[in-house]
Amino acid sequence: MSPLTRLSGQKHFFLKRHLSSSTASSKLHDIYCFKPPPSLSPEKPQTPNNNNNKKKQKPEYRPPSSLETNKKPLRSDLPFDFRFSYTESSPDVRPIGLREPKYSPFGPGRLDRTWTGVCAPAVDLKVKSVDDGVGEESLDLEEKRTVMREKIQGKPLTKAEGKILVDKCQRNKTKKQINLGRDGLTHNMLNDIHNHWKHDEAVRVKCMGVPTVDMKNVCTQLEDKTFGKIIHRHCGLLVLYRGRNYNPRNRPVIPLMLWKPHEPVYPRLIKTTIDGLSIEETKEMRKRGLAVPALTKLSRNGYYGSLVPMVRDAFLVSELVRIDCQGLDRSDSKKIGCKLRDLVPCILVTFDKEQIVVWRGKDYKPPEDEDEQFFADRQPFDDPQSDMDCIKEKLSSDETRFQQE
Repeated sequence: MSPLTRLSGQKHFFLKRHLSSSTASSKLHDIYCFKPPPSLSPEKPQTPNNNNNKKKQKPEYRPPSSLETNKKPLRSDLPFDFRFSYTESSPDVRPIGLREPKYSPFGPGRLDRTWTGVCAPAVDLKVKSVDDGVGEESLDLEEKRTVMREKIQGKPLTKAEGKILVDKCQRNKTKKQINLGRDGLTHNMLNDIHNHWKHDEAVRVKCMGVPTVDMKNVCTQLEDKTFGKIIHRHCGLLVLYRGRNYNPRNRPVIPLMLWKPHEPVYPRLIKTTIDGLSIEETKEMRKRGLAVPALTKLSRNGYYGSLVPMVRDAFLVSELVRIDCQGLDRSDSKKIGCKLRDLVPCILVTFDKEQIVVWRGKDYKPPEDEDEQFFADRQPFDDPQSDMDCIKEKLSSDETRFQQE
């Protein structure tokens, strides 16, 4: 038998069996009148509330984006201009250009202040002209800052309270501190300080690098922008007190910067020729300056608080001073040179070969306000004379008690 005939026979057998089974089932259904229950029926009954029993699908997750402008812009009542760094930028020095368009680092539509490329002023310059009323507005803002600071500070601390707060902020007692580095006091650092003040009355601030050249400016900006008070200072370590009437629930609104804006273009620090000298004399002075023995070598992220008096003392002996800046970034050495130019004062000669060379000028006179760069007035609880008085009182009390015994 061929395979084709065998397959055709099998198909005929299966078809015959299927027809016989279908006829048998139909006969049984006619005899017994079988009706299956609704649970066994192939078609499910449609209920009207079937759609309501289904769980609602959750919307897809969308990460937060700063480009969403549906929310209202944030409003802050702080009476000062918002800058990226308050210690490393001065409102008196105007830039000559911008490196990028005026994109607000707070994000588009997230702040009610306009970004000028350098700062976000507290007073809208579009309302009034630049030449009319700017001085009056600045005075009003300064008065508002002083009133807010006096209201928050309240009564001054006593000697015992100050000692307790300073003792709590020592390294062996707590590890909490805020590091103030090469960028100085930045805008987002204000929010960090208020976060620390939420749990502690005082916070330790460690200053390192370029801002430590002018510690007086750092302390002034810290007290002016945070409305706090510095109750202790030792080199680059500060203890910042929040105030007696400070309430964490009523802390000011501080919008955060989402990125670091590019620094604007400022005039050149070193010109082709020094004022009052010819080109040949300038070249010769630069060669002599690089050959002068170095006054000191600056370490990375060190403390430079004694650099200004060192340069002033060196100018009494030599007209050229060289400072070794090997290992520092070129931008940091330029910032240090700019601070020396304003504080000493002096004339910048060159930044070549990772060195800072300064010249005292032809008619150099040592400044009269030399002591103003340091903190002559210390707090009562930091006064060494008062500490000696306490020690003497304790010794005298011990002697009297010993005599009585």
